This record gives sequence, C-alpha cells and structure tokens, in this order.
Amino acid sequence: MGLDQAGKRPDEALRDALADDMEAVNALIRARMASEHAPRIPEVTAHLVEAGGKRLRPLLTLAAARLCGYEGAHHVALAATVEFIHTATLLHDDVVDESARRRGRPTANLLWDNKSSVLVGDYLFARAFQLMVGTGSLAVLGILSDAAARIAEGEVLQLTAAGNLATDEDIYLKVVRGKTATLFAAAAESGGVIAGASDEQVEGLRVYGDALGIAFQMVDDFLDYGGAGDGIGKNIGDDFREGKLTLPVIKAVAAADAGERAFWTRVLERGEQREGDLERALALVAGHGALAATRAEALAWAGRARAALAPLPDHPLRRILEDLSDYVVARVI
Repeated sequence: MGLDQAGKRPDEALRDALADDMEAVNALIRARMASEHAPRIPEVTAHLVEAGGKRLRPLLTLAAARLCGYEGAHHVALAATVEFIHTATLLHDDVVDESARRRGRPTANLLWDNKSSVLVGDYLFARAFQLMVGTGSLAVLGILSDAAARIAEGEVLQLTAAGNLATDEDIYLKVVRGKTATLFAAAAESGGVIAGASDEQVEGLRVYGDALGIAFQMVDDFLDYGGAGDGIGKNIGDDFREGKLTLPVIKAVAAADAGERAFWTRVLERGEQREGDLERALALVAGHGALAATRAEALAWAGRARAALAPLPDHPLRRILEDLSDYVVARVI
C-alpha cells in the first residue's frame, strides 16, 4: 500500500520528480547556513538539516509551483525558506520540550546547549525572511510571515494546554493547525502564488496543505500511543512523558470513568509518573477505541486533502500529491 507502479513511496516519487529543484534547494540551504563570524551556527544547523527527514514541506512548495506551470527560480528560494522556518521551530521545540532525540539522533540542545539552539533558531528565522523578501512578492511574504506567527501561537497554545485535562478536540485542532498544518499550507500556497495560479487553484493548494498537515500530525499522535516506529525518530510514549494532550488521550479522557480520570490527572496534570504508568495509558487509549477513532479522523483529513486538488491541472505531480495524502495515513492501516 502507498507504492506507485515503480514500487516507490509517494514521497520518494516526489523527490525523484523534483530532484534537480531539490538539489538547488539543498545548495542554497548550505550556502545560507554559513556564518563568517559564528561557526557554531553552521555546526548546529548542519546537525539537524543533514540528519535527513522527508523534506515534505519544501517539496510541497516545489511541486505546487511546477504543477501550476512555473518556470522561474524563486520557488527554490521559497522552498529553502520553508525548510529554514521548519528547522528553526524544531530547534526551539526541543528546548521547550527538553527533548533528547530528534530524527533518531541526539538533539542540538543536548549536544550544545539551550542558548545555542534558541539563538541559531532565531538566525534561521532571519535567513528565512531574507530569502522570502528576495522573491519580490508581497503576497508570498504575507503568507509565510503569517505562518511564522501562527506557528509560534500554536506552540504557546500547546504549552498552556499541556497537562490540562480540560483540553478538548477544538483546542487540539487549533494546536495542530498552528504547530504543523500552517507550514504545510503555506508551503503549498506560496508555490501556487509564485507561479501566478488562479485564486481557486491557490486556495485548493492551501486547503490541501492544511488537511495534509492535520492528517500527518494525527498519525504522529497515533504512533506515539500504539505505532511500531516508522523511523520518525520518536519513541512510543514521548508525548505521554511530556504531558501532551494529543487526540488519542483527549478521546480516552472523554470516555474515562472516575478511576481512570484520577489516573490521567496524576500522570498528566500533576506529572507524577511511575513504573507501569505508560503501559496503563496505552491500554486505556486502546481500550476506549481512541486509537481507532484517531485513525478514522486522520483518514478523513487525508480524503479532504485529495479532494482539494480538484481545481489543479491534470499532471503527474498532482497524482503524486494525491497519493501522498493517502500514504501519510497508510502508516497506521
């Protein structure tokens, strides 16, 4: 499931179709990571950027531009911008979450320190704005600067919602839109705008990115409470240990009896976690059907992503993007 006729995953097919563009993006990223006066900047940035990852966000920008017939070069700068924004948020997130692993490797804040991670993240945000200004498009500048603000807003909302059993699915969706879906949407939308696509096509790309990002995050949340890895660099239970109220937990709490609610209050609100608590949390989430419900919602959002591409031209890239929306949730089927 999730493979094309050549036996490739959709993300691999997308990378292959955009290989020349991605090579240009990677060269630009390496050039803009450099710092004449602060060698720690490229050291910290390279540790994360070169650790791998699917690079879905910059690929969305490139694909959207090419799908809409763009033949210029600004889409490369926009794709690098998107990756810099994403990398900056990861550096900041790992400090906030006190994370020790990212993409299967020690985090930058663990190898260096929190101050370096925060300041290098700030540097990457600045580089991102330099790149987007260079395109000369006020519309693109508006899309990506708004996205940067919404990402920060989503992270603060998640911080205030962590450990709060009053967090409901509406708040969860706001967090997910801010921390994940916003950049997916901006990546796709900006590619359409730089290509001069119609308003209907640009909106379709924005909705596609938004729905894809929501499905992507829901799958990550599912995997944290019942997945078998997937090479995403997380361990089962990371969200539980960090006290995050993700969709599987929110659904399990909503169905909890008094004893179960007391358990969730102790381990999440008070942060008093003991040996065996993770196993009980996994059992409760599975037992109340919260994992199955999370999977069903992720599938529904993937379907919305696919449907949003209807106004776009019939093109091999469109078919890959449609397959990508299915593949994002195929990990939990």
